Amino acid sequence: MFSPELKEHLEKILSEKIIATKPISGGDINQVYVLTLSRQKVIVKINSASRFPGMFEAEAKGLQYLLHSNTFVIPKVIGFGELEDIAFLILEYIDSKRQVNNFWEIFGRKLAILHQKNQPYFGFEQDNYIGSLPQYNTMCDSVSEFYIAYRLEPQFRLAKQNGFSFPNLDTFYETIEAKIPNEKPSLVHGDLWSGNFMIDKNGMPCLIDPAVAYAPREMDIAMMHLFGGFDSLLFDSYNEIFPLTANWKNRLPIWQLYYLLVHLNLFGSSYYQRVKNTIKTQS
Repeated sequence: MFSPELKEHLEKILSEKIIATKPISGGDINQVYVLTLSRQKVIVKINSASRFPGMFEAEAKGLQYLLHSNTFVIPKVIGFGELEDIAFLILEYIDSKRQVNNFWEIFGRKLAILHQKNQPYFGFEQDNYIGSLPQYNTMCDSVSEFYIAYRLEPQFRLAKQNGFSFPNLDTFYETIEAKIPNEKPSLVHGDLWSGNFMIDKNGMPCLIDPAVAYAPREMDIAMMHLFGGFDSLLFDSYNEIFPLTANWKNRLPIWQLYYLLVHLNLFGSSYYQRVKNTIKTQS
């Protein structure tokens, strides 16, 4: 996909010659390259503009929101656009080193401060993506409405189209609505698993690949617990700055359901039983 035409186009945007191109791991959706230029290195992500319309524009917006929160290290957006059916996003190259000794405490404090950034309404100024799936960010002032109508229901509809059935969802929605705490919308990363942070040259945590929204902050916490990879010191530090509401651990499965449904719709039946079990135990 990295054609001579794309190389020439990016050189015009960057006003520098591309000396070397090195592919790196970019997941299932994007191809990712380190571009060595005459004065610097940059990252470029590319994919199909027709398959994932607006993906990189939305990612750029999310990264800019995170950057302006003045919390984590965030790669700066250099540019994005399209060349025929190739969409591209150019980002600052983050050089990686070993983490500092108090890395997890710093991570927890920064996440707590990020989550204290809020606005009156749940949602975001535009829809974006969770993985390769659309994520809907219609503004609303009810936390339960936001989570049920704009997170769970779209994934359940897609799962049904994919051949998976879930009876009695209305009863389930009523049950979890009563359990969800009435907190202000927090600025969240939205897809905070261990593959979406790195360590910068100063040993500090850097967040990448966001699915940003103003949403229940426990969603980030739940995703971090779903697949692991985060030290418990992080959550201790977080709670010193912005204590989680009572019984937050009991609510983790409610929020993890969204991410399990995403995985069900992306990767298939291996997640089906886990989704059903979560609905059963939370009903």
